[in-house]
Amino acid sequence: MSTVPAAPPLAADAVVFRTRADEVYAQLKRDVAEFRMVPGDRFTENEVSERLGVSRTPVRQALFRLQQEGYVEVLFRSGWRVLPFDFDQFEQLYDLRMVLETTAARRLCETDRHIDLGLLDQLVSIWLVPAAQRSTHAAQVALWDEQFHCALVAAAGNAEMARVHGDVTDRIRIIRRLDFTKQPRIDATYDEHAKILKAIRAHRGDQAAMLLRAHIETSQAEVRKITLHQVHMARHAPG
Repeated sequence: MSTVPAAPPLAADAVVFRTRADEVYAQLKRDVAEFRMVPGDRFTENEVSERLGVSRTPVRQALFRLQQEGYVEVLFRSGWRVLPFDFDQFEQLYDLRMVLETTAARRLCETDRHIDLGLLDQLVSIWLVPAAQRSTHAAQVALWDEQFHCALVAAAGNAEMARVHGDVTDRIRIIRRLDFTKQPRIDATYDEHAKILKAIRAHRGDQAAMLLRAHIETSQAEVRKITLHQVHMARHAPG
């Protein structure tokens, strides 16, 4: 009597591999963002597999995903390489971010436009607080800062603007987070966000846009300076 072979558990395996690939992807992205993998570094899939304790399949999936996002490139017969930071591209993304956010700020000040007041109230509860209640945790402030700028665009009510802004946000996150490695920049972020919110609440569109532009330009310059310093230090670290 013949038996029908059982179907292989493809679905379950796919879930495991997808989960592992996501974990490897997140870890490698953190390694690049925190300069454990320095721009220009070369490595192989086997090296990553051994370091993270996973098979090559999720590693390869994660690397292809990072390749699509512009973090790494595959080298012919010699593994992979962390791509150098493309500062020209970051400058262009910051320019686009500037246009989107200043446009949103002006729209938020138009009294005849429907805006999401709930989002603005949430921002007020975070940024318009006494100095003693401010967070000094860099990772937390970095997250709140990103949410602040995304919420401004979302509150303006244009879903396509918010979608494009979200894409820009994803692409600059790797260097933007460096703006919160020093306490003076955290303090400045609180002060500048508070002024922007006050201008918006007072329906002063030109002032809000001007403050937002200055805030983004300062952050952009600081991030570039810190990024170059971090890359230099990582390359010259002992061992």
